[in-house]
Amino acid sequence: MSSAVDSDSLGPADRVSPTWTEPLAQKLSRPFGGRLGRHAQVGRQWFWTPLRVILLLAVLVLAAAWLFKAPCQVTYETDSGPQLDWRNSKQYTAMCYTDIIPRYGLGDLAPDTAFPYKTSWLENPGTPQQQVRYMEYPVLTGLFQWVNARAADGWATLASFGWLPSALTSVLYFNISTFWLAAAWLVTIWALVLLCRRRVWDAALAAVSPLVFVHAFTNFDVLATAFGTAGLLAWARRRPVLAGVLIGIGGAAKLYPLFFLGPLLVLAWRAGKLADALRSVLAAAVAWLVINVPILVLYPAGWREFFRLNNERPADPDSLYNVLMHFTGWVGFDGPLRDGATPTVLNSVSIALFLVACLGIGWLALAAPTRPRLAQLCFLVVAAFLLTNKVWSPQYSLWLVPLAVLAIPRWRLLLSWMIIDAAVWAPRMYYYLGTGNKGLPEGWFLGAVVIRDAVVVALCVLIIFEIVRPERDKVRAALAMRGGREPGAFDDPSGGILDGTRDQFVLPGIARWAKERSASGEQPLASRR
Repeated sequence: MSSAVDSDSLGPADRVSPTWTEPLAQKLSRPFGGRLGRHAQVGRQWFWTPLRVILLLAVLVLAAAWLFKAPCQVTYETDSGPQLDWRNSKQYTAMCYTDIIPRYGLGDLAPDTAFPYKTSWLENPGTPQQQVRYMEYPVLTGLFQWVNARAADGWATLASFGWLPSALTSVLYFNISTFWLAAAWLVTIWALVLLCRRRVWDAALAAVSPLVFVHAFTNFDVLATAFGTAGLLAWARRRPVLAGVLIGIGGAAKLYPLFFLGPLLVLAWRAGKLADALRSVLAAAVAWLVINVPILVLYPAGWREFFRLNNERPADPDSLYNVLMHFTGWVGFDGPLRDGATPTVLNSVSIALFLVACLGIGWLALAAPTRPRLAQLCFLVVAAFLLTNKVWSPQYSLWLVPLAVLAIPRWRLLLSWMIIDAAVWAPRMYYYLGTGNKGLPEGWFLGAVVIRDAVVVALCVLIIFEIVRPERDKVRAALAMRGGREPGAFDDPSGGILDGTRDQFVLPGIARWAKERSASGEQPLASRR
């Protein structure tokens, strides 16, 4: 991996030192001798390259994340053998809850002949809520779980012969899964380091993110971040087909990497490179279909389970719709629903709001005075989806971490957001505990949700401001400092084929206003400082 950095190497003068540009980095550097000296020799360390240092930071945070979930792996002996010690709602009081451990042993991951999307089981058998269930995850994530479950079974078999240490199979499944999830997050960090280039140390924000500490092993979302971020790297390296393939594979793990294709198309349209973006879209579609079609053909009912559950889910506790219903007493778009009923109006409103947001982002991309950077638009689209969707599971915030580092590398702001977002986990756990068990009332949890959403909205507003006023964009400013040109005069360092191309199609509006402002003699903000 270090050779990949060397092949795209930059001289010391081409790199931005965070101890000179970020007040937080300056403060953190004081115990280690202070900020980088003007005559310091940069790039002479043969082993501790920025990539290796940042990967080491990521490994340490991942180890801490595993320890954070460790209390939920403790077992106790019963007459029928060892059982997970989740007595007295320990998974909530210790805040170690993870979706991964209870996944093992369900019908689609049970030992013997179970296979995801083929094998069904009954949920709530013998009750009016009885329902036939299948694997509820997208195909790549479902197959990932199945492979890990079979590996756990194999480990347990060898352990029964005394060849390996023994443990409860669900715990073995968790640890095997987290090993590969940790590897996936390290791939995310590796790709992010290469994407950051001149601002390489910005990637450390993702490596030490409190969201990774809390949610790296809450669910399986880092699989998608690995493929999605690697897809952005492939695009930055001017390999649109590979970028599409990686994004398509990521979309087969979680749908969110497919949202990158919209910004790619709009920016390529503006730059007159639509054919290249269409190649990426086609490659993504082919990759997604190659993974999904076999399961769809062989097990259509199981394949549709993910989409059926998402369609039938009501507004989750962490959605803005539920916040509105709780604090106003509103009954919701669909009114009271019986068990299993589909919230048709809520679904329509959620989709409509997301599409409206995407149209607004598309107009901004085509009307901005300078073509926006790809990461800026990707962050806006993913954030718009999370804010308008009826579900914002806590681990979904990991989707935003690499995009935020690329889109708006302001250290204090991003760390503040990540701390706030990660801290929502505590009221969430104690809300699930229930007030009868000395948990928190729903309003406390929803108050934390509102604060989190407000901070994400603030990030979006700042990104939009920097798109309209590109001289305030720190990434473009870093390029300008090295090139001796005005901030905002440089393009997207991760834009790949689009980087440095002339605009072919620009909507009137913001661009016209910028020209009039320039003609009037008003200087950019960076020049007036």
